[in-house]
Amino acid sequence: MLQRLTDIAREAGEIIRSAREVERTVREKTGPRDLVTKYDLLVQEYLRRELLKLLPEAGFLGEEDENREDLSEKEWVFIVDPIDGTTNFVQGFHNSCVSIGLARRGQMEYGVVCNPYDGELYAARRGEGATLNGAPISCADKALDHSLLIFGSALYYRELVPETLRLFNAAFPLVQDIRRFGSAALDLCYLAAGKAGVFFECRLCPWDYAAGSLIAQEAGCVVTQMDGTPLDLFRKCGVLAGSPIAWQGLREVFQNQKGEIL
Repeated sequence: MLQRLTDIAREAGEIIRSAREVERTVREKTGPRDLVTKYDLLVQEYLRRELLKLLPEAGFLGEEDENREDLSEKEWVFIVDPIDGTTNFVQGFHNSCVSIGLARRGQMEYGVVCNPYDGELYAARRGEGATLNGAPISCADKALDHSLLIFGSALYYRELVPETLRLFNAAFPLVQDIRRFGSAALDLCYLAAGKAGVFFECRLCPWDYAAGSLIAQEAGCVVTQMDGTPLDLFRKCGVLAGSPIAWQGLREVFQNQKGEIL
């Protein structure tokens, strides 16, 4: 199964990499920060077709579905983001990816994330570790002051701007430095590969974090909601992730802040 998922992710990535005149295909969904292109739709339909060939009885949860099916009775569910980092894709900033997760009874079993621009493919099966282009990877378990923090700005949810900035201001003096890349799926993979130490975003959708969360966990990271509770694969939530030492350090920083952690 994992090998076929990686093959499908690479093939979907080629659709992204071969895209031309992307800006002409852009449509705003809820506003200028929430975009979709014809390539998002093409990739998602390709993924739906190929993934359901593998497991016809599975449910399918994709970002670009307008009418989502009831998945409550499905044992297996594919959780898919055809292009995570669509704004990056539109702007020609090559930090976008295909994200494919496969969950069983609400628990992630397989995760694959492919950035077609740099040829990096991250993959994991529950209990078997995580890989980058087939080679095992693990997180860099460093203290907070020796860790890069990646954060997401929850840009679709303007009401969360004050909370995001409050947490950013609390964390900034305590970490080595901060990065903002615009693809949560890749951010979690960067933790898995030891390229950064800790990540947070105040609200994400399941397709943003499903595959990446398993890859990060299989590489030794802790991945939870902002309050430290387990992720819910079928609803929006905040995400706090990192190597164990850095995760614990940032969790304590956030607990000491006034106000409720989302």
